[in-house]
Amino acid sequence: MTSNREIHLASRPQGWPTEDTFRLVETEVPTPGPGQIVVRNQYMSVDPYMRGRMNDVKSYVPPFALDAPLDGAAIGAVVASEAADIAVGTTVLHGLGWREYTLLDATAARPVDPNIAPVSAYLSVLGMTGLTAYAGLLEVAAMKPGETVFVSAAAGAVGSLVGQIAKLKGAGRVIGSAGSPAKVERLRALGFDAAFDYHDGIRESLRAAAPDGIDVYFDNVGGDHLEAAISAMNLHGRAAICGMISQYNATEPPAAPRNLALVIGKRLTLRGFLVNDHNDMRAAFVRDVAGWLRDGTLSYDETIVDGIENAPAAFLGLLRGDNLGKMLVRV
Repeated sequence: MTSNREIHLASRPQGWPTEDTFRLVETEVPTPGPGQIVVRNQYMSVDPYMRGRMNDVKSYVPPFALDAPLDGAAIGAVVASEAADIAVGTTVLHGLGWREYTLLDATAARPVDPNIAPVSAYLSVLGMTGLTAYAGLLEVAAMKPGETVFVSAAAGAVGSLVGQIAKLKGAGRVIGSAGSPAKVERLRALGFDAAFDYHDGIRESLRAAAPDGIDVYFDNVGGDHLEAAISAMNLHGRAAICGMISQYNATEPPAAPRNLALVIGKRLTLRGFLVNDHNDMRAAFVRDVAGWLRDGTLSYDETIVDGIENAPAAFLGLLRGDNLGKMLVRV
């Protein structure tokens, strides 16, 4: 336990990141001070929002620093501790991924029980990913039983859970878009009432899947998907704007949506949200999701890439849509 490898941000990308955007750096394993712990990371989360943090612009979260480790959700085992309340061997969830070993204050780590579920699940269905789906659908979009729900990027980590939760909470019809025939088939296996490959035409496919319109749109993509959803929305429809991955690498302003005037006549609500604003729902989320996992009514997918050195490739694959469900790196 002497050598530590980290992924640093080597440059700020213009448009699509490349392997050269990142640098693998070898450092020494840190030593904890009073109240600190050292964690050997087992899994780290790879998420679309990280692309925005590579830009040096003001946002809701600070940008990544150049020539320093990136960060993000991770889970691992404590290998050294100078904190009275966290013992060596404890499995903890924290926010300093993109490295093999991490030093952090014990107050910044949350112990979890590795016997309840696979530890990777705390980064997906039982973690912020799951809460994002749960809160975005039920509180931000305020879905009601019987309504028709459309989810973009529905085979991804959040979208696949949104569709299933919608069905479990009584949605009348759930529709998902995805980027390949294989992903469309997976959505049907997860219980979506209809699914389509967006390469076949978003507006036409959505109209065919929802001839009576949609009431709720869970947006992970933006752009043409948001335009199609606005056109398909019924009166007083609601959209939870979770992400806009179609624009993250764009170097020109987006062409769509071009139909925002429809928001007025249809009296639509388009509401952006951040998951940390909804931590008051965590108890209900854990209760519901744990029950659904126990009885087998909720499934989740993970795409796992091995090795910290392959974290940049995993991130680039995520932006291309190579993943099914949650993209994780097994450190």
